[in-house]
Amino acid sequence: MEKCIIILSKESKEKRGSDFMELAKVTTKGQVTIPKSIRELLNLKEGSKILFIQKGNDIVIKNSAMIALEKIQEAFEGEAERLGLKTEDDVVKMIKDFRKTRKKD
Repeated sequence: MEKCIIILSKESKEKRGSDFMELAKVTTKGQVTIPKSIRELLNLKEGSKILFIQKGNDIVIKNSAMIALEKIQEAFEGEAERLGLKTEDDVVKMIKDFRKTRKKD
């Protein structure tokens, strides 16, 4: 089976609405210019780091900053419920209360 590259992002389907394809050429040094539409899709800027993830016969390319954000979101999943936070005001109050107790310590 031929290996292929899949470019994924949570936002990709929301921004584009459908699948699309881009072509890039590999230089003799193994370098590739990522097409502008892909850079925009993955929110890549100069200096951004990307991850190449093998999933079976496919390679997934992701913005490494987005991976970190996804991990943080997973770690905090359910915490607002556990803490009884229902609104943004609840969060602000919790932070203010925490800061008050921290100053006393």
